[in-house]
Amino acid sequence: MIDLEKSIYINELYDLYGSLLTKKQQEMIELYYCDDLSLSEISEQFNISRNAVYDCLKKGIKQLENYEKELKLHKKEQELEEYFKKVKKENKEQISLIEEIERKVK
Repeated sequence: MIDLEKSIYINELYDLYGSLLTKKQQEMIELYYCDDLSLSEISEQFNISRNAVYDCLKKGIKQLENYEKELKLHKKEQELEEYFKKVKKENKEQISLIEEIERKVK
């Protein structure tokens, strides 16, 4: 997975499971992946070492991936999105109804 794809994936997992992380993990993931701060910038902000920031991020990401492994919400969301794309493509005359159903599901 390239960096951009990984970053998008982590952000999507964070949207789904972020509230299950510790407050510190949430803050650091938001600063690193959402606000695009470097490890050094985050370490200065928290007055801790870059290594401590890295470890916290790594633990938080591992937890997000473990939640996904168990709950599979991201996978199900992706499958549902693909299904709606397929249905829209096959049923162009009913696209407004399909889009309404899609909005209600999300």
